[in-house]
Amino acid sequence: MTRLEKHYREKVASALQAEFGYKSSMQIPGLEKISLNIGLGQAAQNNKLMEEAVAELTAIAGQKAVVTRAKKSIAAFKLREGMPIGCRVTLRGVRMWDFLDKLVNFALPRVRDFRGISDRGFDGRGNFTLGIKEHTIFPDVEADRMDNPKGLNITIVTTAATDKEGKLLLEHLGMPFRK
Repeated sequence: MTRLEKHYREKVASALQAEFGYKSSMQIPGLEKISLNIGLGQAAQNNKLMEEAVAELTAIAGQKAVVTRAKKSIAAFKLREGMPIGCRVTLRGVRMWDFLDKLVNFALPRVRDFRGISDRGFDGRGNFTLGIKEHTIFPDVEADRMDNPKGLNITIVTTAATDKEGKLLLEHLGMPFRK
């Protein structure tokens, strides 16, 4: 059991149960999965760029990244069906908790002029999506060897029913939202 998961089970779950008055412990919101995604439109022409992105996402997540391919051909973007356009990873279990701990305690504090995360990334069902402009904030990526920084989308899927429950869960887990 990771440090953050232990904190969730010992303190956060009971605090959420007291806050919302849940009758059953199965009603308490928790984390289901974390999905990481890098979209690379230029990768259709440059295969080396895709290999770099897969290696970097694998280093960040601790799990092998999967290449995503175009579902349709779009002539305006010079895109054919089946061309590589990005990579993604879905984390569950121990890796999910490790990644969230790394994100909250190591990566986000490294952002220049950081004032907190906007809470506008909730989808209405308690899930939160966060966009990062440069994935070099993670300690696993060597910023010196990087040719071009890439953006990273992080989606945290929770079992919360509402945005309020999801936000409170993430706040208790250490997510630094703006006041």
